[in-house]
Amino acid sequence: MLGAIAGDIIGSAYEWNRTKRTDFELYTDRSRFTDDSVLTIAIADAILKKMNYSVAVKGYGLTYPRAGYGCMFAEWLFSEDMEPAYNSYGNGSAMRVSAVGFAFESVEDVLSEAKKTAEITHNHPEGIKGAQATAAAIFLAHKGEDKKAIASFTEQAFSYNLHRTLEEIRPTYKFEESCQKTVPEAIIAFLESSDYESAVRNAVSLGGDSDTLACITGGIAQAFYKKIPNSIISETRKRLPNDILLVIDKFNERYKIELAN
Repeated sequence: MLGAIAGDIIGSAYEWNRTKRTDFELYTDRSRFTDDSVLTIAIADAILKKMNYSVAVKGYGLTYPRAGYGCMFAEWLFSEDMEPAYNSYGNGSAMRVSAVGFAFESVEDVLSEAKKTAEITHNHPEGIKGAQATAAAIFLAHKGEDKKAIASFTEQAFSYNLHRTLEEIRPTYKFEESCQKTVPEAIIAFLESSDYESAVRNAVSLGGDSDTLACITGGIAQAFYKKIPNSIISETRKRLPNDILLVIDKFNERYKIELAN
């Protein structure tokens, strides 16, 4: 889960200052956690405490009301309604789901739980599919499957085209908020990586919704490579408040996740 949050923070500096390069500065004075991290933590805490996902997401969203939520999500967040109201297929369902891939023990449970996390707001079939694809990729990576197996499962289960390359995608890719135009690209960024850092750099270099792309890619990369560089862990943790750090540490302890090299 920290891999997703680190990706969010690294990508945040380039969301509105996009780059098509991979040799960008990892952390700048604009690097901060966004709604991607807040809602990732909400899902993780809900799993730890066996809470209702809607309650957890609203609770954390209202605790951090200026984290950068989309307009429709914000309308739901600040309303009294707990039911989904806007049939979204946005990439918000995929950005917050990483904890599911680490916490459950079968792909069937992962797919079922990812659906539950998505449909509290993103109840369009593509919104649910994006969360499921992300969580499944993390689960398979965490369980030791190789990249070929991860790609094959994702293509067969979700009909995503993962046969494109970053070089093919990058020139015309732009800011996209839909799952169907974010999740496949984030997975490809992981597939072309050699370690955690290169995966996040690949995602940001697409020049799109960089914090969300890097959040999704970062979660998969953490699960696959098992380790995150100490420098990235340190820079990420110093940008997070204590309540979020506490959830990260409890989650890692509960699910026996080690990160440092």
